[in-house]
Amino acid sequence: MPSLNKVLLMGNLTRDPELRVTPKGTPICQFSLAINRQFKMESGESREEVIFVDIEAWGKQGETIAKYMTKGRPLYVEGRLRLDQWEDKNTKEKKSKMKVVLEQFQFLGDSRGGGGAGAPSEPGIDQTASPERHAPPARPGAAAKPAAQENLDEDVPF
Repeated sequence: MPSLNKVLLMGNLTRDPELRVTPKGTPICQFSLAINRQFKMESGESREEVIFVDIEAWGKQGETIAKYMTKGRPLYVEGRLRLDQWEDKNTKEKKSKMKVVLEQFQFLGDSRGGGGAGAPSEPGIDQTASPERHAPPARPGAAAKPAAQENLDEDVPF
């Protein structure tokens, strides 16, 4: 039977990202997103619910998020769910926690700092590439034609 473990989230950081390094030297960034949902009750009353999701970003992506993101800034995240399980040392009780392991991300907001909450753009930073998975190819027709090639269709003999 086929399986799928894919999460798409867009929200605001609830705290500044925490960057640590594993004993083998791999960077890991941990942060949390707040995702808001607004809806109307049957009575017509507007309600809002907030979900808090813990996220891990490994390697270069984690370093980039730690460098540019701060509490309150918006971020789009694609990833997969992972369940961590452990035994509490004091109570010997089994514990578990669901989190998202980041695979791709996109800064959101105005990168010029004019009222938006995005991160500054830096040449050479690939926000979506990871060693395990790369960003999907662009959709056909999504890229604009270069100015020099715009009128080439008139010269085609067929």
